[in-house]
Amino acid sequence: MSSINFDRLERVDVHSHAITPKYREFLIQTGHQNPDGMPAIPEWTPEQHISLMKETNITTSILSISTPGTYLLPFNQSLTKEISRTTNIELSEICAAYPQHFRFFASLPLPFVAESIAEIDYALDTLGAVGFCVLSNANGVYMGDKALDPIFDRLNERKAIILMHPTSCKILSHAHCQSGAAASDSDCGTEMTVVNPLQIPSGLLEYMFDETRAVVNLLLSETITRCPDIKFIMSHAGCVLPLVLERVAVAMQTFFGAGVDSNDMKRLLRERFHFDLAGLPWPDMIHALLRIVGPERLVYGSDYCWTPPALVKTLIQKMDEGAEEIWREDTIKEVYAGNAKKLFGL
Repeated sequence: MSSINFDRLERVDVHSHAITPKYREFLIQTGHQNPDGMPAIPEWTPEQHISLMKETNITTSILSISTPGTYLLPFNQSLTKEISRTTNIELSEICAAYPQHFRFFASLPLPFVAESIAEIDYALDTLGAVGFCVLSNANGVYMGDKALDPIFDRLNERKAIILMHPTSCKILSHAHCQSGAAASDSDCGTEMTVVNPLQIPSGLLEYMFDETRAVVNLLLSETITRCPDIKFIMSHAGCVLPLVLERVAVAMQTFFGAGVDSNDMKRLLRERFHFDLAGLPWPDMIHALLRIVGPERLVYGSDYCWTPPALVKTLIQKMDEGAEEIWREDTIKEVYAGNAKKLFGL
């Protein structure tokens, strides 16, 4: 019998999502009734979310807009700006109405540079965002792309916290639209191809690779070292990064004489990253991640509302069972709540 009363352990949820009324309308209007292959847009209300929080002893949830994000029509600058601003305001109003339960990560109108920089300041200074949810790619432009350097420079100036979130891999259909040219309507065509060779919902497999691509690109482009004041949260226990990090680092140095030493990469992950435990880190993924970082870099995530309540509870049970096998109660308390409280000053 467990010596730890997990029902009493507080959880702070850094990876949870809202479907606000206007965001739902935007999804439907732009043909995203089955985002990334999911069967439907889930129902969400603050009251439903708070009910689940009480059942699972989650004291604070940090809300964000999940994939497919706010750039729902490729390179539609005005619409992307409108969706980002509208949903950020909605999330801010929800947090103001339920301050004891919610905080929020703002969305950015990526890959548009001037609009994203303006939204960074507005979200932090006017709306009270605690950071930003940034998808692994914005219409095929990945974090670490030179085109996004001014945005990351501003995030660095503001000492921002970024929740990295996976999305479907996308590539530009027009060969003339190269990396770095995606910052304005005039530079690119508007057709986008979603890469999903197995034709199963992207969340089952492709997400894990796409967020890994983004982190590798941030490391190899040296964006992380150039922007030392950004704090990153990588979702889903590091995806497949722990398994391929050594291969990427050694291969880049051996064959191209470039890249960051694997020990330096691991140091950057230990110093600059937290990793949320949304999804299924137990029984296997967690051990690969813990070979690189310690439990002080881990935070809880439910992935609600895209993860339904029954599954949220099942995953908590798996986490409790797995955590008790490797950690003492004081460490578990830090992973479930303490680390996030320190990160966000809660």
